[in-house]
Amino acid sequence: MKVTQVRVFPVESQDRLKAYATVVFDSCFIVRDLRIIQGNKGLFVAMPSKKGRDGRYSDIAHPLNQQTRDAIEAAVLRAFREHTEEQAP
Repeated sequence: MKVTQVRVFPVESQDRLKAYATVVFDSCFIVRDLRIIQGNKGLFVAMPSKKGRDGRYSDIAHPLNQQTRDAIEAAVLRAFREHTEEQAP
C-alpha cells in the first residue's frame, strides 16, 4: 500500500495544532482529518479520532504496524513542509 496523495490544510488560530491532512492510498482509499501537531519533540501526525461516551478519544483509523505509521507520517510531514515553504514570502 502506497501513499499516492497528501493534501494539507493549515490552521492558523490554534497553538499546537498546525494543520489537518488528507491521505489517499493506492489512488483508491482516502483518510481525512489527520492532524499535524507541534509536540515537545517536534511535529507529529495524529490519526483521526472521535470522542467516546466516556469522554476519552480513540482513533477511528490507524496503521497496524510501525512501518506503515512511519511511512504515513513521513509523507504527511513532507507535504506540510513543502506547503509551508510555498507559502513563505
